[in-house]
Amino acid sequence: MKIDKIGLGGGCHWCTEAVFQNLHGVVNVEQGWISASGAVEFSEAVLLDFNPEKIPLKVLIEAHLHTHKCTSNHSMRSKYRSAVYAFSSRQQLESEQILKLLQKQFEDKLITKVYGFEEFKMSAEQYQNYYQKNPEKPFCKTYIDPKLNLLPRRFPKHVLKPTQTSIKRREEQNTKK
Repeated sequence: MKIDKIGLGGGCHWCTEAVFQNLHGVVNVEQGWISASGAVEFSEAVLLDFNPEKIPLKVLIEAHLHTHKCTSNHSMRSKYRSAVYAFSSRQQLESEQILKLLQKQFEDKLITKVYGFEEFKMSAEQYQNYYQKNPEKPFCKTYIDPKLNLLPRRFPKHVLKPTQTSIKRREEQNTKK
C-alpha cells in the first residue's frame, strides 16, 4: 500500500484534525504547527498520511477548502495560515493545479497558498484527538460538528461510518500487532 503525506492548515487544528480523521483513505492525522518555506512563523496545521489510491489529493484539498474560510484574509491568518504544505516539487505543482481547478467552486478568490513543508511541531497530548475526546464540548458542537455534517453531503464516497474514524482504525491495527 502506497502512503503519501501532505500538510494542511487553515483554521483551528482541532477542527482540521476531526475532518480528516473521518475520511476513508486517511490513515493517520497529526495536529500541531508547521513551518514552511517562504513563511516566517509556524502556523496551526495537520499532517496527513493517506493512501492516494483510496482518496486522491484533489479530494483532500477540496475537503480542506470547504471546511475552513479559504477566501477570508482575516486578522488571525498568521496563526491560521490557509495552506497546503507539499513534501516534493511534484506534489507542490499538483497542489497548485488543484487549487486553480477548484477556484470555480468559490465566488471569492481563494487565499490558500502552497508551501514547501519544512518542520512540524506536534501539539501536546491533551489536545490531540480533541474532538474524539470531547464531542459534547461547546467548541466541538459549535465549530467542528458543522464541518463533519458537511462531509457526507459533499464527499459521500469518502466519509467513514461513525464507528470507523482513523483513530479507531489505528487503535484496532495496534491491538492486532
